[in-house]
Amino acid sequence: MLSQTDQRTLWAAADKLRANMDAAEYKHIVLGLIFLKYVSDAFEAHRHILKGWFADPNHEFYLGDESLLESELEERDYYTAHNVFWVPEAARWQFLAENAAQPNLGVLINKALEAIEADNPRLKGLLDKRFAGAQLPAGKLGELVNLISTIGFGAGEKARDVLGQVYEYFLGQFASAEGKKGGQFYTPASIVRVLVEILAPHKGRVYDPCCGSGGMFVQSEKFVESHQGRHGDISIYGQESNPTTWKLAAMNLVIRGLDFNLGTAAADSFLNDQHPDLKADYVLANPPFNFSDWWHPKLESDARWAYGTPPQGNANYGWLQHILFHLAPTGRAGVVLANGSMSSNSSGEGEIRRRMVNGDVVECMVALPPQLFFNTQIPACLWFLSRDKSPSHGQTDRCGQFLFIDARNLGRLETRVLRVLEDEDIARIAQTYHAWRGTGETDAAYEDVPGFCKSAALADVQEHDYILTPGRYVGAEAVEDDDETFEEKMSVLTAQLREQFAQSDLLEAEIKRSLEGLGYGS
Repeated sequence: MLSQTDQRTLWAAADKLRANMDAAEYKHIVLGLIFLKYVSDAFEAHRHILKGWFADPNHEFYLGDESLLESELEERDYYTAHNVFWVPEAARWQFLAENAAQPNLGVLINKALEAIEADNPRLKGLLDKRFAGAQLPAGKLGELVNLISTIGFGAGEKARDVLGQVYEYFLGQFASAEGKKGGQFYTPASIVRVLVEILAPHKGRVYDPCCGSGGMFVQSEKFVESHQGRHGDISIYGQESNPTTWKLAAMNLVIRGLDFNLGTAAADSFLNDQHPDLKADYVLANPPFNFSDWWHPKLESDARWAYGTPPQGNANYGWLQHILFHLAPTGRAGVVLANGSMSSNSSGEGEIRRRMVNGDVVECMVALPPQLFFNTQIPACLWFLSRDKSPSHGQTDRCGQFLFIDARNLGRLETRVLRVLEDEDIARIAQTYHAWRGTGETDAAYEDVPGFCKSAALADVQEHDYILTPGRYVGAEAVEDDDETFEEKMSVLTAQLREQFAQSDLLEAEIKRSLEGLGYGS
């Protein structure tokens, strides 16, 4: 495994090489090379295993004739049968590294990617081939190849883990470097983990209508594996409107060996739904906050607007209803939105929210801490939606009830401007939800915690005019009773105040003496 120090060192070196190139452009160059290094390492690792099999008299693949070794090692089926990418010779990392100093290196890398696409049909048209025209200073591309040569992926699950670490770390750093634009393709890992831990997608169809680089899917698969599920227990469906990010998502999933359906092309989920008939068991999404440029006249009478037509100047309630439309009868969803979505009454949003609450499709609201995002300071929240809150599958009957969690005080500042949720923060939020829903791994009963969580009835929400901000429901944090009377506390405070006054008098006298010594005294 690569340590955090190793990852930081790699990033610092890679970032230094980009010179004046924009991070949004450079991102695809770096991640493309990481992809090439990973598939080549996996190929070479399996090639080494094959050599052992071919030389072992007790193995079914024993050759018995050394002259056949090289030709057998180039047989594609030996690799694909074990779910290993077949990497053509011109695309192998050793060949690229040996040519790192050549002026036509960019052309060689483009040809390597084309060769991989030709031999792996699932990647056809998905790999970003921009290396020949990259606006990097002379020699910088070769230096980048040499830098990435230092990453040793190895083979098997360990290799995938290392790849995941590097890939996610670099995605996060690029999001930070790109600023506002970065958030269009990257959701902080801690927020994704909250969504995944609450929805607990053990098995079924997982959908993200604005999937960015595919982080929701990767975390969902990790959740399945960590709970002794099988690889492939979830089916992945996604959509992304940005063509380069759509390719990035596909590459992110392919190199992890995940099956997926991201539609036939990058497309707008509202205007060109790539999965019109999909009814998902789980939806995880981080749509663009308060997206204004989304409306088209043909959306006017869309079947998705079951709770009311969303305002043309803000897509928040368009996303919520699009997601509800794609939920299976027992499906659940987790959605990241700006805080304003919980209370806005403009352009009919309050009425849509009222209908959703009365329709009992809202399950839980979580207010997030500030400064979690690389690209925006807009406060954010999590909406959890459910098609079925009845006591099915052993869960508690929560029909007509709503859970509010105020997590604004959780997390720690990782940098001066960026906060992260710790493992214990994520666990606290998820365990609170699962205790309330009756789906926890322990038998711990749910209890309201003043200042943190509250289970509210429909009448409570109606009393607050259907505003769903958790702070309105959870109340003030409980203050520990120390059994000290008011008179005792007042006596202590008064004594402290007198002492501070006395110290102030002494300080004032000392200042006067100093001034007099300088000839400024009265």
